[in-house]
Formats: sequence, C-alpha cells, structure tokens
Amino acid sequence: MTIDEETGAVAIAAAVGAGAVSAAEVAADAARRIEAAADLVAVVDFDPDEGRVAAEAVDVRLAAGERLPLAGVPILVKDNLWVGGRRVTQGSRLFADFRPPADAIGIARMRAAGAVVMGMANSSEFACKGMTTNKVYGTTRHPQDPRLTPGGSSGGPASAVAAGLVPVALGTDGGGSSRRPPAHVGAVGYKPSYGAVPRGPGFASPFGGLSCISPIANAVADIRLVMSVLAGPDPRDAESLIALFDGRDGPAAPRIAWSPKLGLDVPVDAAVAEGLETAVAALQAAGLTVERRDPVWPEGLTELSLMPIQFAGLAAIHGEAFIRDPFLFDPDVGRQIEQGLAMDGPTVSRAFLLSQDVRRAVARFFLDVDFLLAPTVPCCAWPNDRLGPETIGGVAVAPRAHAVFTPFFNHAQVPAISLPAGRNGDGLPFGLQIAAARGWDFRLIGFAERIEAILDGAGLWKAGRPAAPRGRA
Repeated sequence: MTIDEETGAVAIAAAVGAGAVSAAEVAADAARRIEAAADLVAVVDFDPDEGRVAAEAVDVRLAAGERLPLAGVPILVKDNLWVGGRRVTQGSRLFADFRPPADAIGIARMRAAGAVVMGMANSSEFACKGMTTNKVYGTTRHPQDPRLTPGGSSGGPASAVAAGLVPVALGTDGGGSSRRPPAHVGAVGYKPSYGAVPRGPGFASPFGGLSCISPIANAVADIRLVMSVLAGPDPRDAESLIALFDGRDGPAAPRIAWSPKLGLDVPVDAAVAEGLETAVAALQAAGLTVERRDPVWPEGLTELSLMPIQFAGLAAIHGEAFIRDPFLFDPDVGRQIEQGLAMDGPTVSRAFLLSQDVRRAVARFFLDVDFLLAPTVPCCAWPNDRLGPETIGGVAVAPRAHAVFTPFFNHAQVPAISLPAGRNGDGLPFGLQIAAARGWDFRLIGFAERIEAILDGAGLWKAGRPAAPRGRA
C-alpha cells in the first residue's frame, strides 16, 4: 500500500487492521514527511524512534488479536495537551522542560484505540494568540507560502495536516483556535460540544468553560472516526457528563440558516464573501433549503467584550511569574496578562454574565433551526510577522478582527465545524463554518459529510491545498 498525503485515517486504520501494511511502516513514512517539512515549524519535540516504538507496540497488539479503530494512524498533538513522558511546553519558557506524569484522557483514548503519537505540534504561548509563534520553538509557517501564518493557536496541527504530514492532529479550541487555522490552510477543524470530550489531566486553562480538545483532519470521515474514540464521559471530568444525540444525519429535511456575517457589523473580504455565497448556492442547487437568518445577540456584544475572561484567566494562572520576569513571555501574551492584572472584579463578572447570555441566545436560535452556516474567517492568511491583517474588506481593522466569527460558539458550548469552501485570487483557502445545538455532535458531523460531498462535486472542496513531501511505506 502506498501512503501519500491523500491517505486519510479511515483508510490507514483499515489497511493496518487488515494487515495490508504495518503500523511501523506507516510511522516510518510519517517520520520521513515530518523530517522533510521541518521548515514549516509545525512539528516540535519530534523523535522518530518514539514513533517507531509506539507503532511496533500497535503491531504487537494487532498480532495478539486486538481490534483497534485507529490502528496505526499517525497523529500529532498540540503542545498544550498532556502526553505522558513527552516534552510539553505550552509554547512557554516557563514549561520548557516539563514532562507530564500522565496522558490527558483524550490522548489515552487515542493511544488505546491504536493511534501512534509522532510528536507535538506547535502552539502560540498558552494557546492565547491568533497566530502561531512562541519563544520556545519559533514561528509556524503556512504550507502554501512560508511568508504567511496559518493563524492560531492551533497553527502547528493545522499546517501539519494540510501539508500531509499526518492525517489527523489534535488541537484545542477556546475561541476558534482549531477552526480558523484549518480554514486558512484548507483543512477540516472540529470543535465539539463543551463536555463531549473529557478534559484533563492537564494544564490550568485561562478560558473558563470554553476550551475543547478538537480534531483536525483533511476529511469529515476522519473527524467522525476520531470523535467516535474521543467522545464520552469520564468521572474525572464532571463537565463531560452530557448526552450526545444519536443519529448520523439528524432530520431528513434539515432547517438550515445562512448568516453571511453572523448578524455582526464587521468587514469581510470580497473574495471570502463571494466565495461563500457560491458555496451556499451549490448547496441550494443540490436540493437543500437554506434560509437567510441571523442570530440575535445580546445587546452590546462584541468579540472583545468577552476577552476579559481570557485576560483574567491568564493573570490568575501566570500573573505572579510575569511580575517576576516579564521577559520570559511572548510580549503579546504579556500584554494580555497586564490587562488581566489591571481588571476589577465587576469587569470580569460582566464578561462571564455576557457569556451566559450568548449561551442562552444560541440555544433559543436552535429551537427553530437545525444547522447554522456562517463564515469561519472574514479573510485569508496574512503575513506571519504581525498579529492580524491590517485591513479586511478594504477597511482598517484591529488585530483580532480576523477572529470575529468563531468565539461565540465556544461561549454557547455548541459544536461547530469548518470545511474548506473556496479560495481567493491568490489560491489561499477560506472556510465555511457549520454549527448545531449542544449535543448534536454526530448529527452535525453527518450533515457536514453531506456538505463536503456537495462542495466536492461543485469543485470547491479542499481548494488550494498544497502538495506535501511524498513517500512510500
């Protein structure tokens, strides 16, 4: 069997499980790809011997008769999730030599299912920045153009998957970190319902009840496979005790809303706006009924009005270390900590109350709608020497303007997925985001598979995906 950048997790697991190729051979091929793409700075803490040993252990388990749903699938893990025994830094010099004593629950489930951890994938410091750079490993590059950023904070996992280094990577998503980077590089990023995948053991999170372990892949079928392994409660995480609805596709005639700006007064690049209208038209031509409808948000809501939660969380966790030695920190993250240290209690409380209002508003919206379509990003990738694009839609914008369409779904605790849906005139991808009610994870994934097939038939699927180093197993 030839393993190339088009071979997904479903195909690899089936081939390794059937004995057509060994897990060790697949791991060796992934190692060659990772080594050939070192300039991406997507993969960090990489040791091919560790991948080889883990893969050989999977082959032994298969020979003993075990059935493993992720048999031999090589994966990468974002450098803020605990992988027992590996170096995990959060992109911070504070944790430059940290080796966790145990796997996070999600990582343990992936390894038990036969996945092979090949290494860690780069993250911005504490996953708190919309591009991927830090003082430990440096700057992750966009697979199509090294001058550009894949975004953040899961830029390492997204770039690695889009470049074909591995078929699946695990990121985290506290405000869009595993949807926006996939949109920028032409991959699929999935944020589960909050609680669908157990959290911990691991680092303290500055995001409150927002961040989720989030798979990134090149096809929705691979997301489904990984979520079948990751999802389900664990008594160590009380917030994981939620019910996921059964059903692959949900309603036969789904009620679909299309919101070009999510009801927000924000700029969008013309190529993105026009490209997504083309994608929606393709869905309608395929027989889906799509209604133009915006969510109704709480008064005064902006993405920035919720940021005190993150700033205060960073200050609570890392404020003392920042006061002792601010030069250890990424300056952009340091500024967030400074803002958190300066905030009063009512300011932070208002942000948490607003977050709850967002949750209620989205819950009401999904009483009348099954699936919501929206942009993932308002723009394509920008130069990697700045926090964000200087203009969007011809309008001068603040650095966080690229992030406007994803965070509210974190606050609503609902599942959301980003699919590649087109590209701009320079060939750079952008994404279509689909959200559903909390607990509708597998219904959303099933619906996304339908959308994937329609966009593929219309010539919009995986647009702009770069070629990756090839190899044979």
